[in-house]
Amino acid sequence: MENKELNTASDFIEYLEKINFSKHLKKIEKKLKNKKIILYGAGSFFQTLADKYDLSGLNIIAIADRRFINHAKDETFYGYKVCEPDELVQLKPDIILLSMLKYVHIIEHLEETVLKNHTIKMKPLINKPFIEVWKEIWN
Repeated sequence: MENKELNTASDFIEYLEKINFSKHLKKIEKKLKNKKIILYGAGSFFQTLADKYDLSGLNIIAIADRRFINHAKDETFYGYKVCEPDELVQLKPDIILLSMLKYVHIIEHLEETVLKNHTIKMKPLINKPFIEVWKEIWN
């Protein structure tokens, strides 16, 4: 599956089952208990995650994405408050979890812009093998 481009909900589900995401999610819930979390990325991968898995064990205070620039004051997406990237710091999360499969360039972008001079941690929601991350960097 590593060589196959993942594009559809069924591709995402197959991938998530292959990596045993349910078990991974339980570990994340335990590790980040009582931490304020913002999920970054509201694309089709996140939507598949939200449809298939119960994310209520995470203290998600918002979901951020560029698509929410100029969002309405009380707008929600999948039941979560939305925010644009420029609002990340104002919400004072303990951690930002990237809810996408390709995240390397997003991390770089956020570190160089919105999160510059801030110490908010960022981690991918999905841990990929190093070779997949390497391919993402160089492709």
